[in-house]
Amino acid sequence: MNALREQQRAFAAAVADGADAGALLANDPRGGPPALSAYRYAYAARLAEALRDNFEVLARALGDEGFDALARAYIAAHPSTEPSIRWFGHRLADFMAAALDADDGLVPHPALVDCAHMDWALRAAFDAADAAVLERSALAAVAPDAWPGLRFTVHPSVQLVALHWAIEPAWRLLREADPDSGDEPDLPPPQAAPHRLLAWRQGTETLWRSLPDDEATLLQALVDGADFATLCETAATLQDDDEAAPARAVTLLAQWLDEGLLSTVSVPDA
Repeated sequence: MNALREQQRAFAAAVADGADAGALLANDPRGGPPALSAYRYAYAARLAEALRDNFEVLARALGDEGFDALARAYIAAHPSTEPSIRWFGHRLADFMAAALDADDGLVPHPALVDCAHMDWALRAAFDAADAAVLERSALAAVAPDAWPGLRFTVHPSVQLVALHWAIEPAWRLLREADPDSGDEPDLPPPQAAPHRLLAWRQGTETLWRSLPDDEATLLQALVDGADFATLCETAATLQDDDEAAPARAVTLLAQWLDEGLLSTVSVPDA
């Protein structure tokens, strides 16, 4: 078994890393190096296909030639280590940011890094675990004096992503374009606009929207474990009218409930 395991490891290294494979056929009466070119090609092609599936809009934005070049460079730098090929590519956006800094031509515009982040967030939301969705009725019985201590958890599908460019209009056009039509969508020029993107899942439908700054701050605070009193205090720092802060927090909480973003609520002990 040890010999078989070592042979399997050697074969994997020969296919994935291009390691010397001569020893694999040491007992082959035909001799010579193993014919691994087909396996090496299929290995890289399958990983590139997985990247294209996981980053569908990015692939359309870059075009076949540009995306293939990016995929080859990423595969060489970050060979797959995940048991499931679904998760191959989790470092692609960071790899693209580094390539952008290196100015090596792989990433022609920094907005494409945000495109990769958005693609990955939508896929992560779709594949996230199932969980119960908190209903408004669950809060109806909460005593008024318990509200300041309420803490919420978000649904596992909720993804909050920091973006630096307003890529959503172009992303939507690319996503909805028919790739077989041969027509390229007329994309708006990307505008620098730091903000947060929210992605989540309702049933089997994946949704997203861009967040205003105050909502992004408050939702992140909720994710980080802030209680409702802290959410109201945080809202007060984000508005000119301190008295309007609780109403803003309540309005957002109701919206998050209606959208299915919240999963549980913890009521403090009396």
